[in-house]
Amino acid sequence: MVTGMGLRDVQRLATDAARVGFDGLVVTEAGRTAFLACAAAALAADLDLATGIAVAFPRSPMVTAQLAWELAELTGGRFRLGLGTQVRAHIERRYGVDFDPPGPRLRDYVETLRDCFQAFRGSAPLAHQGAFYDLSLLPALWSPGPIEAPDPPIDIAAVNPWMLEMAGAVADGVHVHPLNNPTYLRETVLPGLAAGAARAGRDPAALALIAPAFTALGAAKDEQREWRELARIQVAFYGSTPNYAFLFEQLGHPGTTEAIRVKQRAGDIPGMAAEVPDDLLDHFIVMGDVEEVAAGLADRYGGIATRGVLYFACAAWQRDAGSLDRWGAVARALHAETAR
Repeated sequence: MVTGMGLRDVQRLATDAARVGFDGLVVTEAGRTAFLACAAAALAADLDLATGIAVAFPRSPMVTAQLAWELAELTGGRFRLGLGTQVRAHIERRYGVDFDPPGPRLRDYVETLRDCFQAFRGSAPLAHQGAFYDLSLLPALWSPGPIEAPDPPIDIAAVNPWMLEMAGAVADGVHVHPLNNPTYLRETVLPGLAAGAARAGRDPAALALIAPAFTALGAAKDEQREWRELARIQVAFYGSTPNYAFLFEQLGHPGTTEAIRVKQRAGDIPGMAAEVPDDLLDHFIVMGDVEEVAAGLADRYGGIATRGVLYFACAAWQRDAGSLDRWGAVARALHAETAR
């Protein structure tokens, strides 16, 4: 998973990631755009690339479709378009665009993208009339035209049951939130995707499930503990979102989100992390050396995720580029495990 960084740094990371055995990069979007980073990476190394996620609503679906189309062509079909809604405050107050209702709006967005792809390929005129987007003009001069690569798959970020069912109905896959655990995957994610796919007459087995994983990887215990504490902070940060409170409730820890939010309002980051006790944190993290982490990830995500994403690998590379070899060893071990 790649966080915001300069484009030349992205190229160096892509080169190193390919060298040590990673299949690809998932690029998040925050202070820097995900699409430019994917383009930079594609020009540096032959990797699978995905936005994970790009924020949908601030961009016209036509603009997003054109960006995805060019990246699909550039990568020879190795690009996946991952989209998400972000949260109301950012969409309305940082981007200055409409947010409500986010789920139906994102569904229409995905359907608009598909109509754009058909129009680019010349399969049908551009004619989308949805609840939120109305596109009907694409002169030949303004179309990117057909490409040899297939249409880029569209994945969406989903946490709650409604969004998971919507993903199952209209998307090619789902980006599971980093705040995931086996209970949530079994009880919420898989049933939600299956229900949405069934209603749309689709095969849920055809959906990609992209799962980021917190890993406390280290040759020594003190290094493992350092990553573990960073994971505790991230779990607290993500867990401060009220919509995610049910994930803690599923694990027998009701009230955790509100306790975190009390500390957050006081600006007490260590206090936020302290609200995530060890027995709760263990549900969200795999800890150990290369062999232990690879085995733990295979046990946790095997048969569920189609693509695993090492959440801290980029941060480790930013600290010490040479350390990526160890994280790549986890990827290679998982390849071996999958091949069995």
